[in-house]
Amino acid sequence: MLLAIDTSSGTSVAVVDRDGGVLAERQELDTRRHAEVIGLLITEVLAEVDITPGRLSAVVAGMGPGPFTGLRVGIAAARAFAFGAGKPCLPLVSHDAVVFGTGATAVPLLVVTDARRREVYFSAYAGLDEQGLPVRLGEPGLCKPGELEATIRASFAPHAEALLGNQTDPANTPISAGALGMLGETLFARGRSFAADVPLYLRSPDVTVPGAPKRVS
Repeated sequence: MLLAIDTSSGTSVAVVDRDGGVLAERQELDTRRHAEVIGLLITEVLAEVDITPGRLSAVVAGMGPGPFTGLRVGIAAARAFAFGAGKPCLPLVSHDAVVFGTGATAVPLLVVTDARRREVYFSAYAGLDEQGLPVRLGEPGLCKPGELEATIRASFAPHAEALLGNQTDPANTPISAGALGMLGETLFARGRSFAADVPLYLRSPDVTVPGAPKRVS
């Protein structure tokens, strides 16, 4: 069994099992309450399936793309929980869970999610391969909504028409921790690699560390 956590948009937590599927899942769509609800949601899903952390095989963390403040809450929670339970923390690209959840093979899909600040995150996919795993056409990107079509045409010319004709609504594309967890189970079962352990913020945080202080003489 895996505990899956994603805070790239709202807050989603799930316990999944390779054979049993999604055993428990909780989701909070409010994109400003990650820190307030993450601990409660973890407690609730573990209680629903009546398991202790020691019975988990690993923890899966959605690495974005997502805004800095929200995304880091989920990644930090996943890493801390995994460390405390003595289990590995496995990173996955959050958008991959959207495509995996469709179950549609060889169907191009442009996953678009809200990046706030009047911008959107996007990831282009050719669909799922023969093992049911997402085939991403490139790295996730960030742009203004009005620039999305031109960006897709310039970056994914052979697939642009199909992608633009099959894209998600950024105002209604929640990331499911259940789908993320089952993607992790499938990758492990197929002996495939997980994502790089690097958060996909795609832009700098609002707050930065100032430069070295001036020397006072």
